Amino acid sequence: MFGSLGIHNYRLYASGQIISLVGVWMQRVAQDWLVLELSNGSPMALGIAASLQFLPVLLLSMWGGVLADRMDKRKLLLWLESALGICALALGLLDVTGVVQLWHVYLLCLLLGAFSAVETPVRQSFVVEMVGRDSLTNAVALNSMMFNLARIIGPAIAGVTIVAIGTGWVFLANAISFVGVVGGIWLMRTSQLQRSDPIPREQGQLLSGLRYVRNRPDLLTVMLLVFFIATFGMNFYMTLAIMARNVFGGDADAYGLLSTLIAVGTLAGATWAARRKTPRLSVFIGSGVVFGALEIVSGMMPTMLLTGLMMIPVGIAMMTFNTTANATIQLAVEPEMRGRVMGIYMLVFLGGNPVGGPLMGWLGEINGRAPIIIGGAVSMLVTMTAWIILIRRGDIAKPRLRRKASPEKAAAREPAEIAS
Repeated sequence: MFGSLGIHNYRLYASGQIISLVGVWMQRVAQDWLVLELSNGSPMALGIAASLQFLPVLLLSMWGGVLADRMDKRKLLLWLESALGICALALGLLDVTGVVQLWHVYLLCLLLGAFSAVETPVRQSFVVEMVGRDSLTNAVALNSMMFNLARIIGPAIAGVTIVAIGTGWVFLANAISFVGVVGGIWLMRTSQLQRSDPIPREQGQLLSGLRYVRNRPDLLTVMLLVFFIATFGMNFYMTLAIMARNVFGGDADAYGLLSTLIAVGTLAGATWAARRKTPRLSVFIGSGVVFGALEIVSGMMPTMLLTGLMMIPVGIAMMTFNTTANATIQLAVEPEMRGRVMGIYMLVFLGGNPVGGPLMGWLGEINGRAPIIIGGAVSMLVTMTAWIILIRRGDIAKPRLRRKASPEKAAAREPAEIAS
């Protein structure tokens, strides 16, 4: 389960990443709560903040993938992680000095989103350089485990800290936490990185990435489902805040509790994923259907405790869906295309939030339960539709019916079958 941690560079990366991710999740809770305080509890304001933070993904994530293919990913990450830390420091100083206004938060959401839009595809495509193809699936799952362990610890700390000393100190703590990830990347042994040769700078490289994905039905299937479910079903940064405050009348610690419980589920899902050797399309599709159904049920729970308990299986299904999608995409592409394909993947994963955020905020104004219920319904309906189409095409059943092929034929069709 923890095989990738035996690799020196990945161990350094993971050590710094877990520290930084705790700070990131603390900031996410504090930022949402600060927006609600500055806007007198407006779900629409929360949706606007989310939209501004994810809007740069539409413009920059694919260019981030191009940069990942062209440049030294390690050096690029050092600059990008430092920039993210500076944004957290600026928001913290504005807040603790008492001068912060809603437009300040909006502006810094936009800046954070811009740096994150470039950083994410670079970081995602850098994983294989640290661990190699054989350990990639395990490393992706371990990344998810770290992410969700921080998702348990961070919101819990943030909820208590906000109540005790306010949101500003949470932002400052996050700024300090970036020292861990920057330090880990700085100390890596560059001679042990399994780098692919950077591609030369040429015109049309972004379009070539789009054409590559367009001509790969296996990649298109995964990306379309990820787009719909991430846009409408995975808005928990907003839907849980609305449920905690506007439906159940809770405080910041109630929001922190709901965030922690869904993180317990996602950590369990990531742990299960770390044991799987290869991703399977049937697991990917099935987890999407289960996720949507469980989300609908969680939105109908009469109490905050029952809603929180439902977040655990919701988190398991969500993380199974996400880790399977990520590993499928990375293993299915050639090394020289990985950065651009991951840029497109992050675009579809996060790029729908500028639409989904305000839409779910508007629904939250009408009824606090509506965003999570409708999001689950959309997720389940879209995935079931895709499932029916794939079964009729034979894409899910085919791997079980094929006879053993010659080594030459197996090698020729390997990329297209990884998703199965």
